[in-house]
Amino acid sequence: MFSNEKNIDKLFLNWLIISLILVFLIIIVGGLTRLTNSGLSITEWELFKGVLPPLNEKTWFTYFDKYKEIPQFKLLNPDMTLDEFKIIFYWEYFHRVLARIIGLFFLIPLIIFYFTKKIKSEHLNISFCVMALIILQGFIGWVMVKSGLINNTTVSHYRLSIHLTTALIIVSTIFWLILNIVSSNNKLFFKISNNNLPFQFFILLIFIQIIIGAFVSGLDAGKIYQTWPLMGNSYVPNDLTIENTNQILNFDNHSLVQFYHRNLAYLIITYVLFLSIYIFKKKIISLYRPLKILILFIFLQVFLGIFTLISGLNIFLASAHQITSVLLILSALNLYYLRAK
Repeated sequence: MFSNEKNIDKLFLNWLIISLILVFLIIIVGGLTRLTNSGLSITEWELFKGVLPPLNEKTWFTYFDKYKEIPQFKLLNPDMTLDEFKIIFYWEYFHRVLARIIGLFFLIPLIIFYFTKKIKSEHLNISFCVMALIILQGFIGWVMVKSGLINNTTVSHYRLSIHLTTALIIVSTIFWLILNIVSSNNKLFFKISNNNLPFQFFILLIFIQIIIGAFVSGLDAGKIYQTWPLMGNSYVPNDLTIENTNQILNFDNHSLVQFYHRNLAYLIITYVLFLSIYIFKKKIISLYRPLKILILFIFLQVFLGIFTLISGLNIFLASAHQITSVLLILSALNLYYLRAK
């Protein structure tokens, strides 16, 4: 009996690890879908159809004709051929198919684990919350796509940031649950204390930076200034004028959004420096190794961000920049977890 329960616990952990990998993968595919401007190639939600790609020329032309009706085709891609359309179609298609796989892969085992009555209730409750977020994420994805079908040539950068942030919350929640299971603990992420607060604030900074990064991506703001460390010939972009407090939060301003993204990166680096001093001064030896991993990802992320910019937004560098942002969050969560009490 004990052996059977142990096997179920191991199966539950492996299921979470694979789920984590799948969500991480869809974030990569989603990022490439955005970078290749493929997200509007399928103009219908197709919740229960669209599992198979077009299998004949007639179906291909049906999808292509629907794409021709939206502003992105009319204003940006009026000369696009069917073969060129197939490229962007498949990026969005794989994104949607992977989303379906994740939904089913998470839902079906979760129901089975629930009825076995062998998994701790706190672990199951978090898993059901993740399932709810996965369902919500599908809805957010469609609402995001809809924002680019009528009056715009691309999706709303606000909805894009919500879509990305929700994905990161899902991957972070699964990762935290895995840490709890592996360590046989039940640490709460949102437990506020003087011990936890510096690490929680750091994670918040990273999330804000990724949201601003989504604004940069959604607005194609990286195309405005492709120099570093200056924006053009100055630290503050010369086309930026702030006349009132409302303009400080104008996240439709391409130059301002890129300016915030750059400077928040400097703030995060500075914060990590002080966090490192705090850890070494307190001689928290258990955090030395995870801190080094975190610093590695910080500098890799900065390096990729700079070279993505000055390369003219090279798609491979841009994708690596996004991938590293997820690894940065996970390394920050790991650091915090080892410190949390």
